[in-house]
Amino acid sequence: MSNDTSTAVPGSEPPGGPRPVPGAVGPVPDSVIAPAEAAGPLPAAGPPAAEARAADPAERAADPLSESPVGESAVAGGRAEGVTGEGRPAESPTGRSDGGRGEGTGASAPGGRTVGAAVAVAEGRVAAGTSVGETGGEGAAAARGGAWAAVRPLLLRLHFYAGVLVAPFIAVAALTGLIYVWTPQIEQVVYADLLTVEAGAGTVPLAEQVAAAAAARPDATVVAVRPAAEPGDSTRVLAEVEGLAQSHRLAVFVDPHTGEVLGETTSYGGSGSLPVRSWLAGLHKDLHLGEVGRFYSELAATWIWVVALGGAALWIGRRRRARAVRRVLVPDTAATGRARTLSWHGAVGVWALAGVLLLAATGLTWSRFAGENIGELRQAWGWTSPSLSTPAPSDHGGHGGHEDHGGHTGHGVDADAVLAAARDAGLAGPVEVTLPVQEGAAYTVRGTQDRWPAHKDAVAVDAATGEVVEELRFADHPLPAKLTSWGIAFHMGLLFGVVNQVLLTVIALAVLGLVVWGYRMWWLRRPARAGAWAVGRPVVRGAWWALPWWGKAAVAAIALAVGWLLPLFAVSLAAFVLVDVALAARARRRAAA
Repeated sequence: MSNDTSTAVPGSEPPGGPRPVPGAVGPVPDSVIAPAEAAGPLPAAGPPAAEARAADPAERAADPLSESPVGESAVAGGRAEGVTGEGRPAESPTGRSDGGRGEGTGASAPGGRTVGAAVAVAEGRVAAGTSVGETGGEGAAAARGGAWAAVRPLLLRLHFYAGVLVAPFIAVAALTGLIYVWTPQIEQVVYADLLTVEAGAGTVPLAEQVAAAAAARPDATVVAVRPAAEPGDSTRVLAEVEGLAQSHRLAVFVDPHTGEVLGETTSYGGSGSLPVRSWLAGLHKDLHLGEVGRFYSELAATWIWVVALGGAALWIGRRRRARAVRRVLVPDTAATGRARTLSWHGAVGVWALAGVLLLAATGLTWSRFAGENIGELRQAWGWTSPSLSTPAPSDHGGHGGHEDHGGHTGHGVDADAVLAAARDAGLAGPVEVTLPVQEGAAYTVRGTQDRWPAHKDAVAVDAATGEVVEELRFADHPLPAKLTSWGIAFHMGLLFGVVNQVLLTVIALAVLGLVVWGYRMWWLRRPARAGAWAVGRPVVRGAWWALPWWGKAAVAAIALAVGWLLPLFAVSLAAFVLVDVALAARARRRAAA
């Protein structure tokens, strides 16, 4: 039994409606009664109480989503649940009446009244109780913990339902991301014959390498070239060809030492990912289900930060009385059962919090609906990355221009002179040289290294003279643009190389572990003697109505703001609320039957 001072009010329901609870302003409304089916079937009278007394004290004392165990009824083996003003289950024993109802009152707190209501219906059905903290200027919640005590029950309910319903999407995103993060090494193995060559003493001119690739695919239009960055690397000549999907280009690989064409495949986007890597990226992005599949990843990125922040707040708030950081950051290895699972769930969640939030924020920039809103905000606030004024290849419609496939336009300098000018201008590391898109346009050379320190500078080189006519330094980008670039590189596992990949692996495994622990706690919350297919008890209703007016206003304002920025969050949250209201209405009808 818990230390709550709830008392039982014996007797059946008087004529004219429910019996008023002493100290309350009126009878407990049916709207705060949780559904009977959520609490599960009642155990038979007698044995459950003995089993509860014999249970492991540590396990009974640590309910996964509350801080006190659910009490067993002392009358006829009935079972009821109540909630105090802080959202903790209070033992509000209720006897089973002959066709009537029994009510239990929760303990009152200084400065306000807390009502714990539970209804026991004949034939052994019980609607899980809830609490209503009546707060005026100084309510029970405020008296017993201020804003945190008022908000905590709502966080419990939100964390519970979001975790149960959205966790599968989060788990899929973590699993596919875990595989994707190691794709650079996978590429090196799968495409070793295209990406690597035997290091030699000298190299043939870059223009000749481009000409060899163009000769191998006369139907393609060369648009760019990525020279070999290190000894043993091949040169990648990029071309456009009919029939390729959007953002895909043909990549022809050339030995820089001999000018021999090694082979060809497709290359995707600015990252230059090859087929295996781009396929795994698509799996992580939309499960290869097209636009419909993008909803899964956006739903995961939309809700994971809500679940993570809410869970961290609940865990830290639960441990704050210990006044020891160790209780928050280190699992309790001495605990058993649900308490042990909760300890691992909470501690690991705190450690993974920063990484999860960063991955969620950067992932949303790729999403369908939230990504568009974020892009509009960045554009309005001047947070976008600047670009050279020279037209990009896409500005020319994909074909035409690049009249000569041999690395120059037929007039002026060739690719070798352009690369030399860019090196003289300070561009180091791997680069991509883009050919002029039309007569009179300039070459552009940009750094492609995402690894820290990122080489993302760009220059424009006059095609006639070989002089640098425009420079764009990454150091001159707005700070938000830099943070976005670094965040995306971190999300892809590129920013810090293998260290970045290992860190993302740990975060992904932590998220998968959190999902498993969360479902295990839900499973362990099943009512005593539940059926084989029974599930855990949900957090009881009434948290919203227990909030003071300022709490309701704050929650509504935050929900509207977040819903505008993240439309899928608003739609899914509305769906949760509608389902919950429908379940509550069904529970009331069954209780009245």
